[in-house]
Amino acid sequence: MSWERRTGLLDDALAMLREAERMHQQFFTLMLDRRGPRWEPPVDMVETARGLTLSVALPGVAPDAVDVRTDGVTITVVAVRSLPAGPGETIHRLEIPYGRFERRISLPNGRFELVSRDLIDGCLFLKFRRLG
Repeated sequence: MSWERRTGLLDDALAMLREAERMHQQFFTLMLDRRGPRWEPPVDMVETARGLTLSVALPGVAPDAVDVRTDGVTITVVAVRSLPAGPGETIHRLEIPYGRFERRISLPNGRFELVSRDLIDGCLFLKFRRLG
């Protein structure tokens, strides 16, 4: 194997590690802004010839606590995941992000209409129909 090929593989591996670290930080780090603590749930997006499906990981978030807005080009998912402890309870470990979140996702080229939303087993499934 040539030196250039090995260097390219190493560069690719390092790029993947950097992306994994970015995703880890995005999911597990609380970010502060003027509206208070904020975190971003991970999102999967799958496009088909007829539309688009987004899956947003929201374990522990009640279905009626989720606000979904779209203009056909961008989608915004907003909610609050409450702490699992109440007054007088002691938290010994807190690894799951809590508090308010807002996730904005740009949709692929084209126009889309949100046709269904379901929160099943901790995942929000958003289905879009392609317009035009």
